[in-house]
Amino acid sequence: MPKNLLILAESIDPNDSSGTKGRVALINNLAKAGFQITVLHYTRRNISLKGIKTIMIKERKFNLYYLFSKIQIFLYKWFNLKIGDRVEQLLGFSFTFFNDSKSMSKALNKFPLNDYDQLWTLSKGNSYRTHKAVLNLPHWHNKWFAYVHDPYPQQLYPRPYNFVPSGYKQKRNFFRKITKKSYRLIFPSLTLKEWMQSYYIDVAKKSSIVPHQITNYNKKVSLPNYFDANSFNILHAGNLLDLRDPSTLISAYLQFIVKHPEAKSNSKLLIIGNTGAFTNEIKNIMKTSDNVYSSLGYEDYEVTRKMQNDASINVILEAKSEISPFLPGKFPHCVAADKPIILIGPYYSESKRLLGENYIHSHNFTDIEKIVESFSSLYSQWKENPQGLNLNRSDLNFYLGMEYLDEILNEV
Repeated sequence: MPKNLLILAESIDPNDSSGTKGRVALINNLAKAGFQITVLHYTRRNISLKGIKTIMIKERKFNLYYLFSKIQIFLYKWFNLKIGDRVEQLLGFSFTFFNDSKSMSKALNKFPLNDYDQLWTLSKGNSYRTHKAVLNLPHWHNKWFAYVHDPYPQQLYPRPYNFVPSGYKQKRNFFRKITKKSYRLIFPSLTLKEWMQSYYIDVAKKSSIVPHQITNYNKKVSLPNYFDANSFNILHAGNLLDLRDPSTLISAYLQFIVKHPEAKSNSKLLIIGNTGAFTNEIKNIMKTSDNVYSSLGYEDYEVTRKMQNDASINVILEAKSEISPFLPGKFPHCVAADKPIILIGPYYSESKRLLGENYIHSHNFTDIEKIVESFSSLYSQWKENPQGLNLNRSDLNFYLGMEYLDEILNEV
């Protein structure tokens, strides 16, 4: 198995996004699997990872891309002129995208090719700047493992997502080059890989599935005042995107406490994270029910992990869509917490595939009565033995863990 691995990462700050949390977990488990890891990162500040060499990439500032990006900001700030869409329609990407990827290419080019067995590129959101950086350096292509975390470009998201980004033709061609030039494509989800190979022919013949990784959590942090560890806590942790509608979850919970009046005194539905378009709706519900609580904004990552571990039930709420090819970043956290998972999502879903067809707490968006039944069943078990609610999925612990990661990389 290769031992020396160079990683080009857009960020290794776990507090900046759920995607970065997953990338850092992957980096840590790659190190535990026996790789000697060097991480080049564009986090813009020095960050250390235990047992791993990390090097911060500096931004290039003496070039036209940097100058044009500052002019663009100036035009917007002082004259309210938005030229970003026109720039991307013409070039496919922003001036900042080009400057960032050039900064990464320049840093990467200083590293001897023969010193490393593999080069991995890790990005976040809809950026893929690290991938652009390696496209600029053909001598690395035979060692390039390109990590693909989401459909790209955004027009390839499943319906009802319907956003078409500016410069989508150039973006589509850019990603086609990635699928052709990289040595290996790495997907966190089998469903995502199958989705993407319907658009890019090369995906089918050069892909591996490396799921989001479980990481041990044993930090001592204090629980917030709104979390009563002695209650029957149903926890949804994560941002509510526009299509991640919590109304089914909330309606089911409110029906549950009507069905079980005693639960009003010993249960709570907790919605932790940014609530986006649903903020006003949730605020109104909180005014009428003390059993529903929302942080209405970001909660510290370590505190959230502690709540996931101490909750009675963890909820995974997916977007209202025909298919959810994404493996949620919190999926391994919920498995590691070893508490029952309530999944609310479409019929075709990577989370549903992993939990299995026979998993009884997997529901679609119209299954309010069945979700109430899940709450009721788990509540009865909790009353009998609060410590007895467990997920008990050693298969998922293995699939999301370091040993299986080691197997995958040996096969590659």
